[in-house]
Amino acid sequence: MFRIFLLASLVIAAFAKESSGLGSRIVGGNTASPGQFPYQASVRSVLTQEHNCGAVLANNHWLLCAAHCTQGPPQNNYIFLGRHFRGSGGTRFDIAQVINHPDYNPSTIANDVSVIRTTTPITFTNLIQPIALGQAHIGGGVTAILSGWGLTSAGLAPELQYLHVQTHTNEQCRNLMGGNAALVFDHKICAGGVVGQGACSADSGGPLAVGNTVIGIVPGYSLCTWLPRCL
Repeated sequence: MFRIFLLASLVIAAFAKESSGLGSRIVGGNTASPGQFPYQASVRSVLTQEHNCGAVLANNHWLLCAAHCTQGPPQNNYIFLGRHFRGSGGTRFDIAQVINHPDYNPSTIANDVSVIRTTTPITFTNLIQPIALGQAHIGGGVTAILSGWGLTSAGLAPELQYLHVQTHTNEQCRNLMGGNAALVFDHKICAGGVVGQGACSADSGGPLAVGNTVIGIVPGYSLCTWLPRCL
């Protein structure tokens, strides 16, 4: 079953970053090749024209995202697909509709998931392809891939980044999260836990994938570089 992913990135400094407002970034990852993640989307602000969040292409009209990324009128944001460089390339799609999970809770980050419908159909190319939504339960010890243009030590990544992470059982994750264990709801998946690696601000809404299947999306709660993160 598709679940929201809470990525545990382990480093005490991450708590300071989280409290100062940083969300999810890929730290300690690698630069992707153009077209390596053709399901990866960029959610961008109409006002600033800047990348704010990731999203995941599900079919020729709909994308998955995180609810905290899609608050407000749909016309506040637009989508880019087929983009490798954060600031150029790809194809723009305007947003017709956003459906945020009715039980999304910004305080606990529960049900931080939304779906986005584009105004026009999306034409698939070698750089733009949907990804299947996971149906099977994912336990611990599975290698997954996280991707995005989120913050790095040098700012927002100029090129798409990716990182291999290991999943944890939710019981393991609650133990690792300590005082934040209450954030590990049953609908979440935990992954990560390597010092110096993890998701951070502007990776939110992006995919956690295993093979040709997306198994989760990055939520708003990010501990950029040390505890396991729950999606």
